[in-house]
Amino acid sequence: MNMKAILVDDEPNNLINLGQLLLQYCPGVEVVATALHAVEARALILQHQPDLLFLDIQMPGQNGFDLIRSLPAIQAEVIFVTAFDQYAIQAVRFAAVDYLLKPVNIEELQAAVGRAWARCRDKQQNLPIENLLQLLKAGKEEHRIAITTLRETRFVRTADIVRCEASNNYTTIFISDGEKLVASRPIFEYEELLRDYGFFRCHQSHLVNKQVVKSWVKEDGGYLLLDNGQQVPVSRNKKELVMAALKM
Repeated sequence: MNMKAILVDDEPNNLINLGQLLLQYCPGVEVVATALHAVEARALILQHQPDLLFLDIQMPGQNGFDLIRSLPAIQAEVIFVTAFDQYAIQAVRFAAVDYLLKPVNIEELQAAVGRAWARCRDKQQNLPIENLLQLLKAGKEEHRIAITTLRETRFVRTADIVRCEASNNYTTIFISDGEKLVASRPIFEYEELLRDYGFFRCHQSHLVNKQVVKSWVKEDGGYLLLDNGQQVPVSRNKKELVMAALKM
């Protein structure tokens, strides 16, 4: 199965370089068009109906997010290609959308194309892009995070996450309705994503939503008592961080 691709970047050299990498290392990808700005890209996307869209985020005028929002529907798999931009990267990571940092790494490019190919093959609904569009326009309380398990990718409101617990390279995520999801990502990645949404690390293995903390019990080595009755340990080297998070 070949995939038709459109490349969008305001730097011509970037388009040339990415096109050459795809030609050499991703033979199943056919570049049918390139565009230097969002208006041109929109017309080309509607014309060619590509399977795959490589999209720069930071462009003059309309940026990559603006382009996605302007489309009546986005059927193509999207891989964002961007220089380091903390806000942009956090947004696409929340939504589990693929992104590549410039300069593009060949192995990461091949891996992203492979994941896009698998989604095209399975004809899955483009839930990551839909979630990205929702969180770009939503307030913090409505943000949803993509949680990838071995069976599926679930989209859960950050406000509904009670806590996260590490288990080697996996993370068990406890939801307010009592459900537990075992995510195939380490806890430090969730710490980075959820830090700005009221979560703090109280222990090497535990990340907690401060909104559900009922009390900090100092006996028995110290632990946090949550609204649901669960107890989460507090490690010695995290005590100052816990105090700051709870503003004690």
